[in-house]
Amino acid sequence: MTARPAPSHPPLSTRTEFAALWQLAWPILIGQLANVGMSVVDVAMAGHASAHDLAGISLGVSIWNIIIITLMGLMMSVAPLVAHHVGAREFDKVPHLVRQGLWKALGVGLVALVLAQLSARVFDHMDIEPHVHEVATGFVQIISFALPAFACYRVLYGYSASLNQTKPLMVMSLGALLLNVLVNWLLVFGVGPFPRLGGLGCAWATLLCVWFNLIGLLVWMRLSPAYRSTWPFAHWEWPHPEKLAALWKLGFPIGVTYFAETSAFGLIALLIAEFGSREVAAHQIALNFTSLIFMVPLSMGTALLTRVGQSLGAGDPVAARFRAWVGVKAGLGFGVLSALGMAAMAHQIAWAYTNDATVATLAAQLLFLAAVFQMSDSAQVVISCAIRGYKVTRSPMVIHLTAFWGFSLPLGCVLGLAPEWLPWRPVQAMGAQGFWIALVVGLTVAATGLLLLLRRVTRAHLTTQHAPHHTTP
Repeated sequence: MTARPAPSHPPLSTRTEFAALWQLAWPILIGQLANVGMSVVDVAMAGHASAHDLAGISLGVSIWNIIIITLMGLMMSVAPLVAHHVGAREFDKVPHLVRQGLWKALGVGLVALVLAQLSARVFDHMDIEPHVHEVATGFVQIISFALPAFACYRVLYGYSASLNQTKPLMVMSLGALLLNVLVNWLLVFGVGPFPRLGGLGCAWATLLCVWFNLIGLLVWMRLSPAYRSTWPFAHWEWPHPEKLAALWKLGFPIGVTYFAETSAFGLIALLIAEFGSREVAAHQIALNFTSLIFMVPLSMGTALLTRVGQSLGAGDPVAARFRAWVGVKAGLGFGVLSALGMAAMAHQIAWAYTNDATVATLAAQLLFLAAVFQMSDSAQVVISCAIRGYKVTRSPMVIHLTAFWGFSLPLGCVLGLAPEWLPWRPVQAMGAQGFWIALVVGLTVAATGLLLLLRRVTRAHLTTQHAPHHTTP
């Protein structure tokens, strides 16, 4: 078979590619910041209600985050497939894919609801204050009813982003954030005729906002002409086992990858509960702020997945590789800036969350450690998204499991808990600080492994196509 000659084209420009990447990423970023902003509002308002409310929310959020981020990974299988179809101009294949993705989301969301209800029982076996137990259990039980809606929203989220339609995601998230602030204020503090629910008010606010996101995005899509050629609700379609199996095969490793990372962060709150509510609250403050900063490289990664996937769908592995490495450079650059800013403002950030001097001091110490791993964290999320653009998901799963469950959690237990049966352990348990030191190690291992994998994947695709054509959208 004769290779197709590549047509002449202008040289690929880093500046032009970064501008295109940012054009796609900035609405995603604002939307992601708004989504995390809801958690910031929850934590901040609970913190000003009482330290016990903050500790209860921290424990509840630790389980909530593990579940929803795992769901995000499981639902991400739609995005690279849609991006490839868009790059290949196969728009007629998109509606069927989205419909099957929604069937998958409905099933997974209902299972997640049941698992969340069961997971709330873990607090019955923890040595925590009664009020903290009440808030943590109630938070998980209430908010679990948002999970089916969240799973369906993430399918539509990936579908919209892969069509280069990211502004609707931003608008919906900003609207949900405003709604969250209002409902939190009314229910946490009991304004006017509304009951004072303390930390449980945060759960009701988040539940309402997740459903608002789903319904609002559906209405936007129905009214916007950008979705007409790929509108997935033109007719009814039952689940197709073969397509669901393909979506599950691609999405399951991503879900495990996300679970490995978020569980390494989320389980810390449960493991350090024995050190008291202030230690848990300090951990949650540091985790909450770093999650907010994390949205920048995550948004770049989401946009990069679309750019790389569209290039490969158009049969252009040269452009795909170029776009991948531009995204990695952008992620590393942001990691440097966020590390410097976080280290310089650690104390001010902590005091913005709480009036408790002990909690603020502990949180500032954790934020210094978070500054150390910013480059690794930014790099690993951008690189992993670039690799998913190639529809490669199993190898990143192995790397993340090794980094977080092979390094971070075991080392964190040694440093943070210092169990007496170990032949080597710190003189005194380091609590949350020990776990955060271990996170630095785990994130560095993940970033290094993913970097090597990206080099291998991009080179392999270049060797399989000798003559790409540059018609990338």
